[in-house]
Amino acid sequence: MSTSSERKVPEADWKVFRKLREAALERFCARVLDEVDSVRRDDSRSHHERYGAIFSLLRERDRELAQAFDDPRRSQMIWQLATMAALDLLSPDELARFSPETRSVVEQLAQARHR
Repeated sequence: MSTSSERKVPEADWKVFRKLREAALERFCARVLDEVDSVRRDDSRSHHERYGAIFSLLRERDRELAQAFDDPRRSQMIWQLATMAALDLLSPDELARFSPETRSVVEQLAQARHR
């Protein structure tokens, strides 16, 4: 399985990535804010427990955000796309906009992340 560092990223895929990245980032942030709100409203926990849960949640989500979105470069595109796919941030229609080779590698890497 080739990765982004082992093959050249087609210009068309790079252009699609740059556009979809913004949409995926918005989805990710909206999802995290919904999670935070759910924890915040959980009256079965004390305020301190909720604070701790939100802190832990944000620390984990920040790690995911960094893997998927920080420092977008061609050399990182495949790994970032795979992370986005593993986090269910891209629809099948959006993934279909990439070349078959890129899509195949991204799908393989995303499946490996789920294991």
